[in-house]
Amino acid sequence: MKSAFVISALQSGAGKTTAALALMAALTRRGRRVQPFKTGPDFIDPGLHRALTGVISWNLDRWMCGGDYVRHLFAAKSHGADVCIIEGAMGLFDGGAASAAETAKFLSLPVVIALDVRGTAETAAALIKGIEAFDPALTLAGVILNRTGSDRHYTRAKEAIEAHCKCRVLGCLPVGQEIRIPERHLGLYTAEDGVINAEFAQKLASAAHAGIHIEELLLASAVDIPLINIPAPSPPPHLRAPRIGVARDSAFCFYYEDNFDYLCGAGAEIVFFSPLNDDKIPNGIGAVYLGGGYPELHAERLSSNRNMLRSIRDFALRGGAIYGECGGFMYLTEGIIDLGGRLFPMAGIFPVKTKMAKKRVKLGYREVTLASDSILGKKGAKLRGHEFHYSEMEEMPPSVETIYESREGTAGHRVKNCTAGYVHLHFASNPHIAGSFYLAAATGVTADT
Repeated sequence: MKSAFVISALQSGAGKTTAALALMAALTRRGRRVQPFKTGPDFIDPGLHRALTGVISWNLDRWMCGGDYVRHLFAAKSHGADVCIIEGAMGLFDGGAASAAETAKFLSLPVVIALDVRGTAETAAALIKGIEAFDPALTLAGVILNRTGSDRHYTRAKEAIEAHCKCRVLGCLPVGQEIRIPERHLGLYTAEDGVINAEFAQKLASAAHAGIHIEELLLASAVDIPLINIPAPSPPPHLRAPRIGVARDSAFCFYYEDNFDYLCGAGAEIVFFSPLNDDKIPNGIGAVYLGGGYPELHAERLSSNRNMLRSIRDFALRGGAIYGECGGFMYLTEGIIDLGGRLFPMAGIFPVKTKMAKKRVKLGYREVTLASDSILGKKGAKLRGHEFHYSEMEEMPPSVETIYESREGTAGHRVKNCTAGYVHLHFASNPHIAGSFYLAAATGVTADT
């Protein structure tokens, strides 16, 4: 038996990420094997989890991946861990089947509420009482009071909750800017930005040790998780095992780790490279995967690395298989225009420019249907993913093929064998994606050796 729980809050910005990271840091420093997870489609928090624990954090998303996959993934990745911490997204009940509450019930796990009590005290009891009444099927392991202003403040809120509610208060994280993670337009800073250094990790661990009753929490969240194996895809026979180049650095760091598992399970070898720092794509690769991230923050460096841009463009013009999503799509256009109106030329494979916007342009889950056979699958295949960006494209010329489209109007496009769009596709949404991408990499042109 091990401990496993979902940590959530009433809304975004209430401190659940800080609480989750503090617990991960404290438990890791106690020698516990911590396995982190994240509900929903987020990329940033899993990266922070990994930076603290040294373990890959996995997304648990029933809308994108289906219930069977989520159950199998959780069981398989939990094997060997002492503590599993699943950080929720948004508010506890937000997100339908992918919400923290529904994920907890689906996996038979208790929930820990990180409750922001800044500006309130006894009223905190009404909030917890409301959660208990709203969904009696939900098991609450306890409450962590976040942003308490003093010992007296903590005592008032704690006594009110324990007098009127079923669940216990498991401690607090006092007000303190030193354990807050800075934010920007897409959310928190990423692990690649270096926000999780040794000093910050120690502050997180110290805050948890001082304020949270960790052993009580572990006892309240003891569960039995049966081991279930995830069936791996079989590689096509009689094909060479391809090497797939994956862009991974501070500009391109948003990936579902499952996608790599699917590609490797199909028989591919993943080779990471950096569009920021390398001068060309890796030798001998049969496909390029350009994920999302923050290319706009590194536009000048990306644009000035002309050798890499030329390498990407030449590979595309030779018919090389390239898949780009969101930030990777932006990199494949003629250029990125920043908020000051400056244009930074990019790979120029798609004949449009990308312009940064001051406000969010698109956000939400997407299901897309392939309009023709491609490196992502056969015509008519349905794929699922998520879209979130602060940039917008010029209108794509009619001469450029539309390879997929969602009901919300989000489109993906293809030039030669280069396919790209704003949607971050999760390969578990359709297991044929990895096989199709593998086949394109194994049978197409390879990068110059």
